[in-house]
Amino acid sequence: MDGCPVLVSTQYEDATADLVIAELNRRRVPVLRFDPGRDYPTAAVLAARTGADGWSGRLTVGERTADLSTVRALYHRRPSPYPTDGGEQAARFAAQENRRGLGGVLGALPGCLYLSHPQAIARAEYKPAQLDAATHVGLTVPATLITNDPMEAKQFCAEQPTIYKPLHAGAYDVEGEPAGIWAAPVESGEIDGAVSHSAHLFQAQVPKVADVRAVVVGERVFSARITAPPGVVDWRAEYRILSYEPVTCPDEIRGPLVRFLTDFGLNFGAFDFAVTPDGAWWFLECNPNGQWAWLEGAAGLPITHAIADMLENGASHHD
Repeated sequence: MDGCPVLVSTQYEDATADLVIAELNRRRVPVLRFDPGRDYPTAAVLAARTGADGWSGRLTVGERTADLSTVRALYHRRPSPYPTDGGEQAARFAAQENRRGLGGVLGALPGCLYLSHPQAIARAEYKPAQLDAATHVGLTVPATLITNDPMEAKQFCAEQPTIYKPLHAGAYDVEGEPAGIWAAPVESGEIDGAVSHSAHLFQAQVPKVADVRAVVVGERVFSARITAPPGVVDWRAEYRILSYEPVTCPDEIRGPLVRFLTDFGLNFGAFDFAVTPDGAWWFLECNPNGQWAWLEGAAGLPITHAIADMLENGASHHD
């Protein structure tokens, strides 16, 4: 592969990555797309050596080969996990070796820009760390309790209108169909001993009139106001009945968002805010690898171009 390539690590079906790759192709930026969990080691070959200038060597996927010493950027989207083939000991060992071998080399490329670094994404996915960082950079954060004590939960819910939401947005099935666990109101009388079975996140319910998703690429902020019908607490549960409009991110929010990403070593973040009648933005969470493709079309936000700009520029973006 001639030139300095962009590596795109993601699943085979990823419409969001498709948009970015199409834009990079239009700009004639060489791209090597692969899915570590599916391609390695059966369809991909890694040969990497240490040296005074960092890791060098090659990654070959099918008939395409990237020179590791010339990679300009890695777009870490949503790769498949390394398979363990039913959990047998040898398969578990191989999966961990692959993750630390291929993943370790890809995370240590010389002069490579990461959007974003896999380890930074993993660290930023912890909501307690997010809420602490948001407070630290000056964003307004609702009162929050994380507990497995039913009595603490009862007391917190009795003090103010409260919502419950999961600490991890994992994949769930309901009668064989994919489903999500959305943020929902909870009252003190609904709390029972089941709370003791795991950590629970309870948060003061913000009296919102709308939501905002702010997508940050480097230092560029793209924001859309999301309006749902009255009574909808979590807009993600009602995509079909939402309305969108682009909005300007206030200066007092823009700076903290960039500092938030800097604190976590991220180059991208999809932030969710609740907007109150007085126009205040309340921080709810940040998805360090969140979806944005549907929002680009719905609100007319040029996010694809911003991401392609960063990947094309590579490490020179920070020089």
